[in-house]
Amino acid sequence: MNLRLTFSVIFLLVFSQLYSQNFTQAEKQLLLSGDTTTMMRILIYTNPMDMEVLGADSKDIDPSDPLLQLLSRRMFLAMRDTANPGVGIAAPQVGINRNVFWVQRFDKSGSPFEFFINPAIIKHSILTRKGGEGCLSMPGERGTVLRSYAIHVEYQTFDGGWHSEMLEDFTAVIFQHEYDHLRGMLFSNRMREQQNALVLPLPEGMELLIRPNTAP
Repeated sequence: MNLRLTFSVIFLLVFSQLYSQNFTQAEKQLLLSGDTTTMMRILIYTNPMDMEVLGADSKDIDPSDPLLQLLSRRMFLAMRDTANPGVGIAAPQVGINRNVFWVQRFDKSGSPFEFFINPAIIKHSILTRKGGEGCLSMPGERGTVLRSYAIHVEYQTFDGGWHSEMLEDFTAVIFQHEYDHLRGMLFSNRMREQQNALVLPLPEGMELLIRPNTAP
């Protein structure tokens, strides 16, 4: 681990300890409402009250909060609802402005789902990827968004430990999409932001190849 990365991890650890909080009373009431073995309601962008949450910044959460596991389970159920399954979901989409989300890891064998706590994007590649996106909070809507092809991310797990890794391609796209939710942004906001964005094609004749992932 190089010096810059070490400093970054130490900074995030100290910052998290200072600013991570437990759930508020209102958040606890929402988490414990109804049948806690079922999914939480997904907020929709056409509802003005829902947009107050979807458009707000989220805060870090203490990974040891006893209700965080419950939130993760109910979020997962909402994300994988058979009526409209998705590949990721962020806490604001179920009414909780906390920095956590689920992402399907298409870069791993079996494409597992992983839960990220207090995530941060440290670096973005200048190489971008243009692709179609949808959103559980915008049912029926689709759009084309530019995303960094590769990102360097750091995040916590339930044991409080910090992790650092590089994500690429579609997994990186999902991570960036969910990360935007934590900053109060929908993919439609990104589309408007990018309307006049200057992007250049790769030089003619340049061939990009992807080496298959042989990791277990």
